[in-house]
Amino acid sequence: MVLIKHLPQDGAVQRQIHGEAAEWSVTDHLLAATVDHLAVGNWMFQMVNSDEDGDQPDFPKPVPRPGVKDEDGEESDGDAPEEAAPEAVSPGALARFFG
Repeated sequence: MVLIKHLPQDGAVQRQIHGEAAEWSVTDHLLAATVDHLAVGNWMFQMVNSDEDGDQPDFPKPVPRPGVKDEDGEESDGDAPEEAAPEAVSPGALARFFG
């Protein structure tokens, strides 16, 4: 058991037990979270600086992550953790918040 516990995280045993999730390191998860946060920041910037009557940008889709189900309930290459759909935020409300 000691030998099995200390096998590499990206080894064949871990891949068999955990699937694709074994291939993602902490660094990979942190990088995906960083990209998601930057995308949300850019979305907020677009919302504040776009016309209220104009076409509003769609909320960004998270970086796919292994072992996580998407909105359809299907396990794909991995989407970010399932979250509730964001409420529509007006550019005026974002401007007041960051004002």
